[in-house]
Amino acid sequence: MPIPRTTTRSKTTRRVRPGRWPHVVPDPAPRPEPVHPAERRLRDAGGPDDRAVYSCGCGYLFEARVTSSVSCPHCRTVQAW
Repeated sequence: MPIPRTTTRSKTTRRVRPGRWPHVVPDPAPRPEPVHPAERRLRDAGGPDDRAVYSCGCGYLFEARVTSSVSCPHCRTVQAW
C-alpha cells in the first residue's frame, strides 16, 4: 500500500519562464516624402532612357544606348567616346 504524501502550495512563489519579456510594439515607420508627379511618371515608365545621338565619320547620324563601345549601324565602325 502506497504511503500518502501531503503537498503544500506556496502563495509567495511565482515562476516566470526565463527569457520571457512583455511584448513591445515598435514605433511606426516614418511616412515617405511625397514624390513629384514628373518623378513618379519617370519611375512608373521604368527609369531614365540612357540613349545618346552619335555621328559617324561616314556621315551617318544614329541613336544608340550609352556604352563604352558603340558601333555605327551603317558602316560598323566602332565609335570612340
